[in-house]
Amino acid sequence: MADSNKLIIFDTTLRDGEQSPGASMNKDEKLRIARQLERLKVDVIEAGFAASSNGDFEAVQGIANAIKDSTVCSLSRANDRDISRAAEALKGANSGRIHTFIATSELHMEKKLRMTPDQVFEQAKQSVRFARNLVADVEFSPEDGYRSEMDFLCRVVEAVIAEGATTINIPDTVGYAIPELYGNFIKTLRERVPNSDKAIWSVHCHNDLGMAVANSLAGVKLGGARQVECTINGLGERAGNCSLEEIVMAVKTRKDYFGLEMNIDPVHIVAASRMVSQTTGFVVQPNKAVVGANAFAHASGIHQDGVLKARDTYEIMRAEDVGWSANKIVLGKLSGRNAFKQRLQELGVVLESESELNAAFTRFKELADRKSEIFDEDILALVSEESVTQDKEQYAFVSLTQHSETGERPQASIVFTVSGKEVHGKSDGNGPVDASLKAIESHVKSGAEMVLYSVNAISGSTESQGEVTVRLQNSGRVVNGVGSDPDIVVASAKAYLSALNKLQSKADRVAAQG
Repeated sequence: MADSNKLIIFDTTLRDGEQSPGASMNKDEKLRIARQLERLKVDVIEAGFAASSNGDFEAVQGIANAIKDSTVCSLSRANDRDISRAAEALKGANSGRIHTFIATSELHMEKKLRMTPDQVFEQAKQSVRFARNLVADVEFSPEDGYRSEMDFLCRVVEAVIAEGATTINIPDTVGYAIPELYGNFIKTLRERVPNSDKAIWSVHCHNDLGMAVANSLAGVKLGGARQVECTINGLGERAGNCSLEEIVMAVKTRKDYFGLEMNIDPVHIVAASRMVSQTTGFVVQPNKAVVGANAFAHASGIHQDGVLKARDTYEIMRAEDVGWSANKIVLGKLSGRNAFKQRLQELGVVLESESELNAAFTRFKELADRKSEIFDEDILALVSEESVTQDKEQYAFVSLTQHSETGERPQASIVFTVSGKEVHGKSDGNGPVDASLKAIESHVKSGAEMVLYSVNAISGSTESQGEVTVRLQNSGRVVNGVGSDPDIVVASAKAYLSALNKLQSKADRVAAQG
């Protein structure tokens, strides 16, 4: 059914990526990332799980209405309610897809679903039939497909294709697969299912053993799959999902082996990676393939002809091909409002009103007075902060004073608002950051446990903005807060308040599949 040379890239950063503890995003953040994915020319964007909460529904709906060039997809369990919610959320989409799933492994059917194989078989059929009556494009996933019994899996897949499923996705839900075995598993399935040529086959691998990319590529090369499900930076629960940037560059760099075409425009990869990292607070490790700071380090900063006698002695791909040079476009204090607006558009940021643009531009000017060069990362950090404060959040930063000197215990005093009302907090601490966060807690008394504190220099010099990620845990919930400021102590306070805001939002979500 598919063009045998075309590899479809299905991005699930906004759905499966968001299941990573603390990675939840609000609607505006999701929309911004979706626009970046559209710019990257991702074929399918899985925007969320419409039935899991009202927030998810609105995010899927907002993305479906805004995105024009990519197919927008919503996940749903194999029941009429979920599927109807997904179809409703996708009404405004140029191209919409419902992705429905039910577990097919003996372990999942018995322990989780408490259903017999025959019941699962019937439900899978009925759900695809129901979905197919609402949208033309239906994807079906047998959850924990790789650990399912082959005969039963073949029976289910044959039946759902007959009901009109256009894509069959075989997830390695728990990251158990080995490349050769997984590739042959997909191949065997395609050979044994009589109507397998009527659907596009897809792979969805997790990274628990560090092989998600290798398994996905084996599924494509050995198994004949023509869709890969992946996320930016390999974001996802546990050890993460298959990484989009690695899949894309592997297929592109080794075209001699794979012989496949993709729609992806890789020059936007680094921008997408930065955006997802800054939005979720999940820092990209420096030695991460393609998008890590060290990925092209042996050549970074060396752009003069002839300095490297032959780049290809050590480089198998060019840094600029994935967008490493693009993020070096600099704005400064003399840059006007139009240049700023233009840069926002190029970064995929759409501000709803002139007043929002003016507020962001004012903050940009304030920052430009404090540091001479403003990078894309700075702008994204500014706007992320702006969109967060727009959301009528309970806590907002106002000002901070702190004092530290060698041999003395640091002191901090902070002013912040609670539901719009100014409050003051004071404390000492083990260092200026500790004192500042304790000053917040002296008033809030959240009882939350801090499970991560990390600092990252946004653009790599001493006058860089610092970006701080704080991960808090309370009553089983895990949230990430991100704050940025040239003053690292202020950035820490902002990140802590951002995390507290997320702890306040009690949106109940239904867990999706892996």
